[in-house]
Amino acid sequence: MEKRSFLFLAILVIGMFLVIAGCTQNQPGPATPAQATPVTTLQVNYISNETLVAFVDSAVAYVKTNGKEKALAEFSNPNGSFVRGELYIYAYDFNGTTLAHPVNPEKIGVNRLNETAGDVGLILRNMSAMARNGNGFYRFYYINPAHNRTLESKLGYAEKVDDTWWLGSGVYTGPADPAIVNAGK
Repeated sequence: MEKRSFLFLAILVIGMFLVIAGCTQNQPGPATPAQATPVTTLQVNYISNETLVAFVDSAVAYVKTNGKEKALAEFSNPNGSFVRGELYIYAYDFNGTTLAHPVNPEKIGVNRLNETAGDVGLILRNMSAMARNGNGFYRFYYINPAHNRTLESKLGYAEKVDDTWWLGSGVYTGPADPAIVNAGK
């Protein structure tokens, strides 16, 4: 019986040491520069469909107030009032010619309907068709200028200005899924 009591007492003492050691094990101490780890936060801005539509609507209103020439210059200005981070206005005529684009100014005056890189021609045909009917949304993949020009999923919105041209914009919705992108090829 005495052996059992001693064994029980020894286990109890060892158990208490383990509990005490466990309670004090992960106590934070003063951080030294070698121990400090930087915290990286990923800032994600979500833009609602309503905000996207309102943005394009405001661009159409700008055209009606200021005229086509002034509006196209403003839409093409990378520092203009229609570039808000990843959100920007682009303009095309119904024949596929770029009229304004703040991210790809080299494409202004270029007909892009037959452009196969990045499926641009297909995207423009579909968005143009929606704009001919007034307006509409279209999901596609496009380079994101704010993320090192990586390919991302994008929801575009197009709206007719008049019978000759339309405006569009889009919101990036996340990284492109390679399985989906490659399945369409």
